[in-house]
Amino acid sequence: MIELYSPAEIEAMRPAGRFVADTLTELSRVADVGMNLLELDELVARRIKEAGAVSCYVDYAPSFGAGPFGKVLCTSVNDAVLHGLPHDYKLKDGDLVSFDFAAEVDGWVADSALSVVVGAPADKDLRLIDTTTRALEAGIGAATVGNKIGDIGHAIATVARGDGYGVNTQFGGHGVGRTMHGDPHIPNDGRPGRGMKLKPGLVIAIEPWFLQTTDEIRYDPDGWTLRSADGSRGAHMEHTVAITEDGPIILTARN
Repeated sequence: MIELYSPAEIEAMRPAGRFVADTLTELSRVADVGMNLLELDELVARRIKEAGAVSCYVDYAPSFGAGPFGKVLCTSVNDAVLHGLPHDYKLKDGDLVSFDFAAEVDGWVADSALSVVVGAPADKDLRLIDTTTRALEAGIGAATVGNKIGDIGHAIATVARGDGYGVNTQFGGHGVGRTMHGDPHIPNDGRPGRGMKLKPGLVIAIEPWFLQTTDEIRYDPDGWTLRSADGSRGAHMEHTVAITEDGPIILTARN
């Protein structure tokens, strides 16, 4: 079921958005060569406890995963791009890592992701992150009242293909509100003017993710982590966005 939220309810979502945004900002600053993915997950678990928030991941067991997830943060490194299950791995110089984090605060959920390089970055990794960032911005720009879901996907895919990247539509954005994953599905490709009309009060996660030389993915044996089929690296960016008469509000905007 697709939920539409009142202006007061969207305001009530802001603390969740701020908490998720601040947590990701901290991760982007502290992640460094030699840090263990389990350390980063433990850091976020402490932040959740300190804030009186609730993890959306630890008990999450959807049909596409080998749940429950058991951790509070997704950490996808290099050729991993989505749903990376934290494990005993120390980040190396030049690693491209994507953090995906969702949490509930006062009954409201926010969901966001970012990708960074630790140590010395390769130009091709920075280019991939830049494309994914601009695709997210384009998708958010298309999330206006009267547009259609297809307009969001078309805006995202236009940026990706313009930079020479393929687009996979198996996983994409989704509705957000009282739960982490709700309707509607927001694919990262689409035809302009097609799909559900965007209405005030709709709150969605928009999340482009691209791989350097393929659009095919495979599962790790852990049943969660999704990697590129050819070993090329991936990047993932995501924001929770409220659609309003005055334009899109990025609830997980980072300072």
